[in-house]
Amino acid sequence: MPLNIEQIFYSFITSFSITFLAMPSIITVAKLKNLYDEPGGRKIHKTRIPNLGGIGILAGLIFSISFWVNFSLDAKIQYLITAITIMAFLGIKDDIVGLSPFKKFMGQIFTAFILVIWGDYRISSLYGIFNIGELPYIVSVLFTVLTIIIIINSFNLIDGINGLSGTIALLTSLIFGTWFYMANPNSQLAIVAFALTGSLIAFLRFNVTPAKIFMGDTGSLILGVMLAVFAIEFIEINKTYRGVYYINSSPIVAIGILIIPLFDLLRSFSIRIYHKRSPFSADRNHLHHILVDLGLSHSFAVVVLLLFNIVIITFVFVFRNYGNYILGTAILLISILAAHFIQKKLKNK
Repeated sequence: MPLNIEQIFYSFITSFSITFLAMPSIITVAKLKNLYDEPGGRKIHKTRIPNLGGIGILAGLIFSISFWVNFSLDAKIQYLITAITIMAFLGIKDDIVGLSPFKKFMGQIFTAFILVIWGDYRISSLYGIFNIGELPYIVSVLFTVLTIIIIINSFNLIDGINGLSGTIALLTSLIFGTWFYMANPNSQLAIVAFALTGSLIAFLRFNVTPAKIFMGDTGSLILGVMLAVFAIEFIEINKTYRGVYYINSSPIVAIGILIIPLFDLLRSFSIRIYHKRSPFSADRNHLHHILVDLGLSHSFAVVVLLLFNIVIITFVFVFRNYGNYILGTAILLISILAAHFIQKKLKNK
């Protein structure tokens, strides 16, 4: 029996309600236990703000997915729950007492292997990019693990101003979830995507300026895992699916959907390497930092980046039949030109 649209709605409402109701308690506990994200350094906020919002997102997700997903139709989702739980515990420790980059990275690798080996969330082909088709299993595993780690860290890096990471994740989960349902009304992953959407809307109620709470590494790591899985499944489903909602050039379309975090990571790493610094060194050269330095408020900067993401998503869906090379080159050039424009505006200022 096809999945009833009401089931997706219930998933959305469940995660929204739990996250929304959990946030005030989390904020209260964080204040009582003095668990704050302290201002200073590269951080933009000027006051002490609780940083355990990711716990509320996790609570809404876990309850909604466990309650509404039919695991007999998609047993792989149990490994997704395992993955976000591991990431959440890593994030909680990092948010409360700190965690070395090495331990965090090893945790990401371990989580990625769970998703790829046991969950079989795996990119099996490059679809002709660089004249490469099907990938040998080992190469496929390693390439997918690298992809997951890149997406996780890209969301971790854009979590720098109020509402940005949550808003971009909300947009992308909504796009992926809608396509999963349209391509297969019985898709259990659609339930998961709309559960994430509900949790994020509830969280953003407390995160937009003036922020009452941050998602912290707990939240950004969870978002990275979830959206990495959505992107991988989006690409892999289009490998065999030939229905009315088939997406040509699905790898580049997936990149277009995730353009803000992925391009910001690529740009930041490239600039650091060009200046002979470690790509992992911290700075204030992210796109959101530049927009804020131009004088934009946090909310306005988020709107600018959100609109750009929507433009790129529209572009890749409209021109998806032009192939991976042309489409990929086009969105890269558009992104570079947009970044150059705002960088030039900052220099002029």
